[in-house]
Amino acid sequence: MIRIAGINLPDEKRIEIALTYVFGIGPSTSRKLLKLLEIDMTTRTKDLSAEDANRLRDEIEKKYKVEGELKHEVKMNIKRLKEIGSYRGSRHQKGLPVNGQRTKTNSRTVRGNVRRTMGSGRRSESKT
Repeated sequence: MIRIAGINLPDEKRIEIALTYVFGIGPSTSRKLLKLLEIDMTTRTKDLSAEDANRLRDEIEKKYKVEGELKHEVKMNIKRLKEIGSYRGSRHQKGLPVNGQRTKTNSRTVRGNVRRTMGSGRRSESKT
């Protein structure tokens, strides 16, 4: 099992997909990394040599912000928006969509899956 940035990569997946388990590395970054290091994308994680795993780990740690460092940066950016009192900051504080999405419908995950129609959420009164 390969461990990169504190994350255990799954053994049975292709290395191209397994790298996306690390926060901050998506599919395109994963492909770019593997092409740079000349590692075959179809290789399973368990079949990766120790040398390749070390090269991959070193490259990610040197050139990319991942996991804790990236999460901290995102948190600080949101905190800055809240402190300066921007519109986006106030949306973050209220727990509403930030990037201009509609809220009459489609924001149920942000609002806590609240349905405000006539029969929704009503308990059946026939049970005694």
